[in-house]
Amino acid sequence: MKTFIHALKFLLALALLALAAGCASSSKGTQDLAIAAGFKVITPVNPEQKALLQTLPEGKITQITHDGKLYYVLPDAPNNQAYVGGPNEYQVYQQMRVAKQISDNNLAAAQMNQMNAMNWGMWGGWGGVGGFRY
Repeated sequence: MKTFIHALKFLLALALLALAAGCASSSKGTQDLAIAAGFKVITPVNPEQKALLQTLPEGKITQITHDGKLYYVLPDAPNNQAYVGGPNEYQVYQQMRVAKQISDNNLAAAQMNQMNAMNWGMWGGWGGVGGFRY
């Protein structure tokens, strides 16, 4: 039972580490997906555009209507730019985001299966080598 608890703690620590790494790069990943989906990089030129850029939530795509047209904007305020796309680009972005999530989930499952296939039990678990306990 102790071996199981230790293995579970190890796997939980691994999962938290992977989650932390994923969160750290999520903003860049969102920008990459937006560009791949066809969003254009726009640099605000007038004070009104710059002020609007600062009000948008960082790392999230916001729906905006301008001159009767629908746009989707992903701000990058630190670099003074925004990724802008229309409904078609946004739909492609959403599809790519779901595909990436499925791919990430499949990778995590494959890594877990590989860990399980290593057969740590033959080493006596975490308590010692060859079944000997110290």
